[in-house]
Amino acid sequence: MNRHNGARADGQGRIYQASGDQHIAEHHHHAPEWAGPDSVRRPAVGRAPVVLRDRVGEMDRLRAAVESDVGNRVYVLHGLGGCGKTAVAYALFQYATTQAGRIGLWVNASDSASLRAGMLAVAADQGATDGELMGARSGLRPAADLVWHYLDQSDQPWLLVLDNADDPSILRDGGWLRTSPLGTVIVTTRQAASHWWPGAELLQFGVLPRNEAAQVLRDLAPEAGSLEDAAEVADRLGRLPLALTLAGGFLARQVITTWTLVDYYRRLETIPRFDAIELIDQGATLAGNDSRHLIARTWQLSLDSLSSQGLPEATHLLRLLACWSSDPLPVSVLSGAEIDNDLPSFRVESALRGLIDHSLTELISGEVRCVRTHGVLLDSVARAIPSSQRQLLPEVGIQLLAALLPEAPERGPQDFRMTLLAPHALGLLRRTLDWESSQELVEAAVECVLRFVVMLHRFSDYTSALALANDAIALTKHRLDADRPSIMRLRQRIGRSVYRLGRFEESEALHRQVLNVCERSLGPDDLDTLESCLALSRPIWQLGRESEALSLIRRAVAGRTKSLGSSHPLTLIARAYLLEVISGHDLNEVVSEGEALVAQCRRVLGDQHSITLAAELDQASLLRRAGQMADALPLAEKSVAAYERHCGVDYPITLAARSLLSRIYAQTGQYVRAIEQAELVAAGRTRVLGPAHPWTLDIQEHLRRYRLEHGNS
Repeated sequence: MNRHNGARADGQGRIYQASGDQHIAEHHHHAPEWAGPDSVRRPAVGRAPVVLRDRVGEMDRLRAAVESDVGNRVYVLHGLGGCGKTAVAYALFQYATTQAGRIGLWVNASDSASLRAGMLAVAADQGATDGELMGARSGLRPAADLVWHYLDQSDQPWLLVLDNADDPSILRDGGWLRTSPLGTVIVTTRQAASHWWPGAELLQFGVLPRNEAAQVLRDLAPEAGSLEDAAEVADRLGRLPLALTLAGGFLARQVITTWTLVDYYRRLETIPRFDAIELIDQGATLAGNDSRHLIARTWQLSLDSLSSQGLPEATHLLRLLACWSSDPLPVSVLSGAEIDNDLPSFRVESALRGLIDHSLTELISGEVRCVRTHGVLLDSVARAIPSSQRQLLPEVGIQLLAALLPEAPERGPQDFRMTLLAPHALGLLRRTLDWESSQELVEAAVECVLRFVVMLHRFSDYTSALALANDAIALTKHRLDADRPSIMRLRQRIGRSVYRLGRFEESEALHRQVLNVCERSLGPDDLDTLESCLALSRPIWQLGRESEALSLIRRAVAGRTKSLGSSHPLTLIARAYLLEVISGHDLNEVVSEGEALVAQCRRVLGDQHSITLAAELDQASLLRRAGQMADALPLAEKSVAAYERHCGVDYPITLAARSLLSRIYAQTGQYVRAIEQAELVAAGRTRVLGPAHPWTLDIQEHLRRYRLEHGNS
C-alpha cells in the first residue's frame, strides 16, 4: 500500500487493491439467530413464592398427576389475576423435577409469538433438528405437529406448563394444546369458561384463608410484626396473593424507614383508597414492570382481551361494579343497567358473562344469585376511571339501587336480597368521596344510604342499621355539615337503633343533640324537628319521665296537625304515641279518643296497614291501663295474630303485643295462659335482643311473678 492509497477495515469488512479492472464476488454465511426463550427448563416467574400457602387439596391432586405412569392429562388452573395460579404451577414444577423424576418444560402462553417461540424451544429441547425448526418457523411444516411429535417420542416423562394462557383461542387455533401418554399439561389462565377446555380438569383458585394469607406476609417480612398484625393487613388486602406478595416485598426491602405491619395497615387505612393501590404496587420493584405483577395494571390485560373479542362494554360494566362494594351483589341490580352508549342495556348480559369468563368477577349461586368482585380489583379499576365518567357512574349506581327499594319499607321479616344491597349503598357513598364528586351527588348517595338504614331498622336488624348509619356519618364528616337534613336524619336513625338495643340513656343524649340542631337550623315547627321530638320521647318514657315524654309527643301532634292535617299518616302515628304513653286519672277520656283514632286509621289507611295495627295495639294497652279488660283482651289477641301474620313470631312488635296479652291474661286471673305467653316472649326476646336487654329482663321478671301468683292462687 503506497502513500496514494490508504484504507482500514473494521469488523467483518474487507479491503481490496488492484492496478487494473477486476470483478470481485463475496459471499457471507451467517448462522440463524435464536429468537426463542433462554430456557424452557426453568419457570419464567417474576417472584417465586417463599412457601406455597394453603392450596393443599389442589396440590394433592396435581402431585398425583405427575406420578409415574400418569399421562394424557390436562389441568386448567383458572381464577382472578394475582390469585396465585402461577405460584401453584411453579410449586408443582419443582416437585415434578426434583421428586417425581419428570422433565419440566415451561412456556409463556400470554401471546401468540411467545407461545410459538416457547413451544418450538420445547421441540429443540427434545431433539428437533435445525432444519426441522427452520421449516416450522418459516411455515413450511406445521409447528405444533413438530412439537408434539417430539413430546410423544420423549425418552422421559414430562410436565409442560403453559403459563398465562388468558386467550385460549391462541392455543386452539394453532392446535398447541394436546395430550400425550408421556406427559401432563398444566395451563394457568384467567379464562374460566369451560367450553375453552374440553377434556381438561378445571381447578378454580381464589383468595387465601385468613391464617394462610397472614403467613404469606410473615414469610416475606418475618420481623415486621405478629401473625395477628399480618392477618389484619391480609384482610385489608382482601387476602389476594399478589397483593400480599407485593406488601410483604415492600416491608422486607425498606432501608431508610422500617415499617411494621401495624404501620402498613395504618397507612392503608388513612390514605385515600387510590393512593393505597400505589402503595401496594411499590412492592413490585424486583418483579419489574410486567403488568401482571402490578395491582394497578394487571386487570387491564383481561379487559383488553375482552375488547379485542368484541366486548368493550365489559370495561364499562366493570367500572359500574366499581361504584359499589366487594360484597356479593344481587344480579337483579344490573337488570336495566345502562350507561349512555357505552353500555346499552341489551349488552349487559354478554358483558357480565365476559367478566365472569375472564375471572374478573364470579357468579355465586344460592338463595339470591349474586356476583362478587374483589375489593382490590374494584379500587384499582375505580382509580383509573376517567374523570368524565365520575359523575355519571355514581348517578347510575344510585338509580339502580333505589329502583329495588320500596319507597316506605314495611315492618316485617328480613328480605335477604335487600339486606345484601345495603353494603353497596355505603360503597357507593365511599366512591363518590374517592372521586371528589359534587356536593349534590354526595348528598344523593347519603340519601340512598339513609333509605337502607330505614329498611334495616324496619327489618328489626338494629345492629346493622346502626353500623351503616355510623359508617356513613364517619365517611362524610369532612364533606357534609351536621345540620344537613340527610345527616340529621341519619343521626335520628342512630338514636332509634340505640333505643331498640336497650341503651336508653345513650339514645336520649343522641336524640337531644339532634333536636337541638334541628331547632337551630330548621326551626321549631319543621317536620324533621317534630320527628326528633317523637324520637326523643321514647327513651325519656322508658326512663320513667312520662310527663316530659307526653309534652314532646303533644308538640309533635300539634305541629303535624297544623302542617299536614289530622288524618295524615305522620299525624296518625304521633297520635298513637299518646295512647301508649299516657296514664293517670284521665285515661277513660283518652280511651274514647283512641277509639276515634283507630276508626280513622281503618277508614283512611285500611284494616291491615301498619299504622292501623300500631294504633290498635296502643289502644289495647290503653284499655288495659284503664282497667277495661273485656275490651282490651280481644283487641290484644287480634294484634298478636295480625303481627304474627305480617311480621313473624320473633319480630319485636309481635313480642310486644304478646307481652301485652300476657299481662291482660294475668290481670284477669288466667295465669296458665299468661305464663304460656310470657315464656314465648322471654324466649323470643332472648333470641332477638339478647339475655341482658332491659325488655328481656322485664318479661322474665313478669314471668317469675306470674308463676309465683299462679302457685298461690
